[in-house]
Amino acid sequence: MLATTERVEILDTANKIANMIINSVEADFYRHCLDRLMNSKETQRKISAFVKIKELYEEVQRFGKYHPEYKTVMKSIRELKREMDMDEYVAEFRKAENELQSILDEVSILIGRSVSEQIKVPTGNPFFDSLSSCGGGCGTGGSCGCS
Repeated sequence: MLATTERVEILDTANKIANMIINSVEADFYRHCLDRLMNSKETQRKISAFVKIKELYEEVQRFGKYHPEYKTVMKSIRELKREMDMDEYVAEFRKAENELQSILDEVSILIGRSVSEQIKVPTGNPFFDSLSSCGGGCGTGGSCGCS
């Protein structure tokens, strides 16, 4: 019974942390940027054009430079990707997304390290990954020196 009560308390605290993140300035900014991104017809046009050419790009990649439209598709995908990346709303959204992800990464690392320095916490962020535990796990001769 004690383990179940303790587990419920842990999950309750996790929900409180999640709500704090949801109600943070960074999460508000993220939702604002997402709304602007989704409601901009011009931005959506750029994204759609890129997605469409990306599908053609994947087909061309199967045949490589021997595909009859290789050069055209390669040039088009670079141009459309740049156009999409330079869009004000796309850039703003990516910045907001990275800021929110940074908070999630930091929380994950704090929790993981509180349990043990050897806990692996996947962050998707190379900066945080280099700070977390063994490079290859125990017994592999990794950077932790525990081989």
